[in-house]
Amino acid sequence: MIPYRKVEFHVSEKHSMIHYANGPSLEEINHTVSVPRDWGFWKTLFAYSGPGALVAVGYMDPGNWSTSITGGQDFGYLLMSVILISSLIAMLLQYMAAKLGIVTQMDLAQAIRARTSKPLGIVLWIMTELAIMATDIAEVIGGAIALNLLFHIPLVVAVFITVFDVLLLLLLTKIGFRKIEAIVVCLILVILVVFAYQVALSNANWSAAFEGLIPTPDILSQSRKAADGLTPYNGALGIIGATVMPHNLYLHSAISQTRDYNPKDKKDVARAIKFTTWDSNIQLTFAFFVNALLLIMGVAVFKTGAVKDSSFFGLFDALNNTATLSNPILISVAKSGILSTLFAVALLASGQNSTITGTLTGQVIMEGFIHMKMPLWLRRLITRLISVIPVLICVALTSGESELQEHTALNNLMENSQIFLALALPFSMLPLILMTDNAHQMGKEFKNRLWVKFLGWVSVIGLIYLNLNGLPGSVAGFFGDNPTASQTNEANIIAYTLDILILGLLIWTMVEFYFGNKRIEAEQQNQANAQKNA
Repeated sequence: MIPYRKVEFHVSEKHSMIHYANGPSLEEINHTVSVPRDWGFWKTLFAYSGPGALVAVGYMDPGNWSTSITGGQDFGYLLMSVILISSLIAMLLQYMAAKLGIVTQMDLAQAIRARTSKPLGIVLWIMTELAIMATDIAEVIGGAIALNLLFHIPLVVAVFITVFDVLLLLLLTKIGFRKIEAIVVCLILVILVVFAYQVALSNANWSAAFEGLIPTPDILSQSRKAADGLTPYNGALGIIGATVMPHNLYLHSAISQTRDYNPKDKKDVARAIKFTTWDSNIQLTFAFFVNALLLIMGVAVFKTGAVKDSSFFGLFDALNNTATLSNPILISVAKSGILSTLFAVALLASGQNSTITGTLTGQVIMEGFIHMKMPLWLRRLITRLISVIPVLICVALTSGESELQEHTALNNLMENSQIFLALALPFSMLPLILMTDNAHQMGKEFKNRLWVKFLGWVSVIGLIYLNLNGLPGSVAGFFGDNPTASQTNEANIIAYTLDILILGLLIWTMVEFYFGNKRIEAEQQNQANAQKNA
């Protein structure tokens, strides 16, 4: 038997569209995909493949495009190492998230709620909802711009059209989870092929790109500023936030339970963990290549300094403008319009992919933290409408300014949303590490090994430090590229206040987890004693 089993679930009758629910994670698809026990490695891997693709989608959404391409435009190959490190950390965290779901039969939200008080549970739920909405902002901007570029739909109208991707979700819920996984894989391949093709036509400096994979102190510079005001430090935080997304940890802990393994058989559990990890790491490797290609595209496809507008609009126009491209081959292909069209198609595919995973994750955290359930289409409609608001405000505030200023404002909104994700990430990482380190709950066979534990704690402590240290600069960025002395002081006051709140919330989380784990261990011991006495 697996040492830790979740409490008995009680699911109420459904009497209304929004109702109480405390059942298995994503109950409609939980343990619905059959997996063979007697097949070879490759056939078994194929049966377990799919959840990793849904997770990898979050690592190549429009937010990643913005941070990676802008990072390449501003700092050359310097931030390649940040993409690599982020991808390796992502593999580690997704492994832990999947293992948590497979072993305990609880997703991350359910496991957190079981160990925390109601007030802390609500605070962490709100923070996770905000992280999903920050992701949604990038999807809204990316999807709306893609529609505008491909079909010349006015931007405001295109923003509202993105709300109706809920219809796509309704269709997908009818065709089965395995087919959803296949569609997502196809869209990922579209994105990968598009950027591989464009980079293949460029004169990329591959030796410099490989050298960029080795981290240097320059990636933490806050004094070096690009023309758009971005520093390597802020660029690195944006890449981390866009790459290692908190909602993916919740999603993976839930969809890792879609395979029909036997949770009471240790060998079957170990087998599920093994192949789920293979699936995840393969898909995240694809995501790494996509993000690396995006950064290389920002450096190599265009002439140095030729792209004045690094937004999606500017990149689309630059792919049509022979004066901005780096070599004759790109110029000849660009004349056909294929480069810019492929870019917009890939952008649209990226946004639609993220629609699927964002909605599933929203349902996971809502059920896990506050035991509330609603139809997926309604959940998607509400979060998308809320996410549309800051985008519309941004468009309205810049409507009287130049086209370049409007594009830059949308790009900054998207990049700042990714920095918020970096701030929210430790509140998912910390509980995940604390739970998977616990032998009483995971079992000695499945608790984190020493090297996993070490790397996990280094990652979360390092990210917390980067967030707190970079917060003053991030807040000052809201005052413009050249804030005054009084604005800088005001930004510091706001940032240090936020630092205190963040540290306080992290300490609160650790304290409640300590006592929550003790309580669960006591309950386990009481159950074991009762079984012996019986």
